[in-house]
Amino acid sequence: MECITDGLKAVRMQSESEVHQMEPLNDQQVLNSEGGYVWQVTDMTRLRRFLCFGSEGGTYYTNEEKLGKENAQAILRLIEEGKGAEVVQEIKTFGIEGRAATQDPTLFALALCTQCSDASTKQAAYKALAEICRIPTHLFTYIQFRKDLSGGMKCGIWGRALRKAVANWYNSKDGMAIAMAVTKYKRRAGWSHKDLLRLSHLKPATEDLTLVTKYIMKGWKEVEEAYKGKENSDGIQRLLKYFEALERVKMTRDEQEVAQLIEEYRLVREHLLTNHLKSQEVWKALLKDMPVIAVLKNVGKMTTDSILKPGSEEVATVCERLKNETVLKKARIHPFHILVALETYKAGKGNRGKLKWIPDPDILVALDQAFYKTFKNVEPTGKHFVLALDISSSMCSQVLGCKALYAYSVAAAMAMVPFGATDCALPMLWAIKTKTVADVFIVFTDNETYYGNIHPVEALREYRKKMGIPAKLIVCGLASNGFTIADPDDKGMLDICGFDTGALEVIRNFALDLI
Repeated sequence: MECITDGLKAVRMQSESEVHQMEPLNDQQVLNSEGGYVWQVTDMTRLRRFLCFGSEGGTYYTNEEKLGKENAQAILRLIEEGKGAEVVQEIKTFGIEGRAATQDPTLFALALCTQCSDASTKQAAYKALAEICRIPTHLFTYIQFRKDLSGGMKCGIWGRALRKAVANWYNSKDGMAIAMAVTKYKRRAGWSHKDLLRLSHLKPATEDLTLVTKYIMKGWKEVEEAYKGKENSDGIQRLLKYFEALERVKMTRDEQEVAQLIEEYRLVREHLLTNHLKSQEVWKALLKDMPVIAVLKNVGKMTTDSILKPGSEEVATVCERLKNETVLKKARIHPFHILVALETYKAGKGNRGKLKWIPDPDILVALDQAFYKTFKNVEPTGKHFVLALDISSSMCSQVLGCKALYAYSVAAAMAMVPFGATDCALPMLWAIKTKTVADVFIVFTDNETYYGNIHPVEALREYRKKMGIPAKLIVCGLASNGFTIADPDDKGMLDICGFDTGALEVIRNFALDLI
């Protein structure tokens, strides 16, 4: 695979098809935000980009608020065109398969679908709610988006359909699972479980859920009194012991007792008091069953507090978990979650707060390996690829709503590049000049380009003609705007949404003419 980075030394070729990128090739092209002529992507492509990246931070040329409105309008247009079922399916795909770098865009799109006027779309969206909102945090965020879309009326959104969907969310889970979930994720975005239970008019489907809802609404003392001296089932007894352990944790300052309760009842950080988190013994107990996503969030703090000492058993535990492909897959870890954690940990300080640490070399290696393991295993295609990276200032826009990652960070995950003006025709022009055999050209860009005397699509056609190779072009759009440099009418050109966990499989299938 060749990587072209010399954007300032683009080869200028004279051709009968040469048209500067600031001039249109035909009347189907539109102006992008930088003044270059490109194609408008379909609303479905725009939906996929939004679900993958959202619109946080906007792009270099377009602000976040405008992008958010434009993406919402694209979703509504798809619904009006009778494609609501397809929209919901895309939302499910990104939300369930771990393709989204952050869940908020997925939840916003779901809220929009359940708020729309099309009955079939609303029905499909409500049916998908329990699958997409896997944890209470997702449910709270979804509810808040519904409130925002409804004009801010907190109780005005609670129609029959929403009440039923929320009630089903609680009733679809077994007693212990819902008990752990509601005590770990207590509130977010101004909503609590008490709010949702009250407003959804929940009628518990099982005796276990009846106990859990009573604990949420009335507290431990009333639960203890209500079940004292009764012939309780095994499930009820287990729940009572679990809630009792939570109450004991709230009362004790004995770190040994806290550590014991953590191990016996699989308590997590969110169950503990702030003072408990000053204890190394408590952190070591948490680490034994700590989910990998929590490891990524807390690896810096655990290094700061000397829980993760060089060469220690705890460091070995973290490294083993990060290298475990089964664990990473089960947790649906997005590759860029790992990249954020790696870049933050490598920096030796957090984006917020005053925490500082000296990165452990073994953990850095484990994070680096985890990044590559989170991409799906893809068999070699046997094809020649040319990888092209947009290296302009517009690539400084945030992709993931995180200070650690920008559009250029995504591209840099594939290759290291210098700064320069963007000419996305360059890889094809270079390949013509050097007579390089390439079956597929891949360009990572935000499509905000204008520099160059020939459009990328014409450069590709020139390459096909001169080399006698039916080469293809794949454009990885790294921002949720509405533009593409690929010709949507050319079957040898493909737009994909960024470089998520499904991108490698799409690239492989397109290269092999399977899609």
